[in-house]
Amino acid sequence: MKGYIDIHSHILPGIDDGARDFETSMKMLKIAEENGIEGIILTPHHKPMRNSAGAGKVKALIDQLDKKSRESGMGIQLYAGNEFYYSSETVHVLEEKQACTMAGSGYVLVEFGPMDELDYIRKGIYQMLLAGYRPILAHAERYGSVCARAEYVEDLIAMGCYIQVNAGSILGQFGWKEKQEVRKLLKKELVHFVATDAHGSQRRTPALLDCARYLEKKYGKEYTERLLHANPMQVIADRYI
Repeated sequence: MKGYIDIHSHILPGIDDGARDFETSMKMLKIAEENGIEGIILTPHHKPMRNSAGAGKVKALIDQLDKKSRESGMGIQLYAGNEFYYSSETVHVLEEKQACTMAGSGYVLVEFGPMDELDYIRKGIYQMLLAGYRPILAHAERYGSVCARAEYVEDLIAMGCYIQVNAGSILGQFGWKEKQEVRKLLKKELVHFVATDAHGSQRRTPALLDCARYLEKKYGKEYTERLLHANPMQVIADRYI
């Protein structure tokens, strides 16, 4: 398999609850490189009623981090993005280019509250689709209302939504329930992306290697390649999956 592409991460320094500073960011990039990751979409949180950094700030930090990583001899490709906490303002923020789509594409990484009802999540996804965006549901295994039945996930996918799950959930790092939910989705091939959702260099690190080995053993090489490389490359190229 070619190098992995991580589409969900909090590596940019001092911008959300991820890396505190450039030193932490560089440690995280080193871990990513050691785990065979060749490209990362940097997706700091963008939340309503918060002082979230705008698109200009995100891109400026990426330029600085990219320069530091190149000077250190790293070859990881960095792309701009955001993880949107969905609200009625999300589409407006996107249309005004106040925050970043995924690598400048029509794809948007979106999260909801873990207790949000299925109907609310469906309506949010629909609003984004209606505006011409291609939503990727972040860490789908966290939403009990979505994972209650496989057909609910199938319905979201049929609408045009894509499903991302966290590598740590697959390996059981966030508890038994999330592990069961995510493996149920993988068994039915209802997942489009596996990403790190990395937040630090000590815990929740940008590690994919152990998860990739598990995925290949359990679900096969072809599906693993789609989850960790082919589908992310379609996002970067702004092509439909």
